[in-house]
Formats: sequence, C-alpha cells, structure tokens
Amino acid sequence: MQQHEFVNQYLPHAKQTEAKTGISAIAILAQAALESGWGKAAPGNMFFGVKDTDGINGNEQLLTTTEYSRRADLKFPQVISVTPIVRNGIKMFRYKVKDYFRKYSSPEECFTDHARFFLKNKRYAEALEVKHNPYLFIDAIAKAGYATAPNYAGTLKAVAKAIENLL
Repeated sequence: MQQHEFVNQYLPHAKQTEAKTGISAIAILAQAALESGWGKAAPGNMFFGVKDTDGINGNEQLLTTTEYSRRADLKFPQVISVTPIVRNGIKMFRYKVKDYFRKYSSPEECFTDHARFFLKNKRYAEALEVKHNPYLFIDAIAKAGYATAPNYAGTLKAVAKAIENLL
C-alpha cells in the first residue's frame, strides 16, 4: 500500500476518533502509519502496537516485535534475542521478542480502542491537555512512555508531516 492510499483509506477512521475524543486525527493516523508500516503490518487489524497484558481472553495475538530498554533482564512470553547497543552515548539493549498484542474485528474498532487507551491511562493526562496539536501530543505520549524506540517522537513527527503533505 502506498502512503497516499493508506491516508485515503484510514483518514476517515482517524477523523471519527478525533470527533469522539478530540485527539488530533493527524497524530492518530501518524501512529497508525508508523506502527503498521503504512498498513503493511496490521495483523488482526492492530494498527497501533497496543499490548494485551493478560494474553488469556481471546482478543490477543502473539507477534514478533522489537523493544528497547536500559535493562538486560526484561521478561516477555518469548525472548528471541537481546543485543547490547549504544544510542546517543547510552548503553541499551535491543530485544527481539514475541509478545501479546490486541486484535480487532475491524480497523474502526482498533482506532476507537486506541483512543480509549489514552483516555483510560493516567500517564497520558498531559498528552490529553494538548490533544488538538499533533506535534505536542506526540511529544507528550513519547515522554509518557508510549513506545520504547529511542527516537519515537522524532520519527512519529516526521510521519505526521508526511501525512499533512499528502492532504
């Protein structure tokens, strides 16, 4: 799927979510694009990489992912590899693992659940204060720990800019 096709297909879901929650459609769509590789990797209609913490109720799927941490002793359902790396002078570990992620019956269900995730988790309270500004929202969710990738905010803002250029 080309970037413009992704935007055309999923922007309506992002706009619906923005109408329901006030969270910027650009920020929502940017996360969906980044986390799914512009729709190339969205198994079970999972566009956002939201983990399923219990792995037992049937709405989850065990998928391979990459995580980053300063700790070398993290636990996952299955660890494939742990590689020491240095990013910006900081020693870290890159994990290739299998972990449980949510799955959905439709993209719309996924987009709605993603927004609920922010609304229900107190750690995103600061992000919700700037939910209408995609770039401030992105900075705030990254600061709150949405993803473990070292430059998540910068990468996500670049995707948001690419989406704006396609509109």
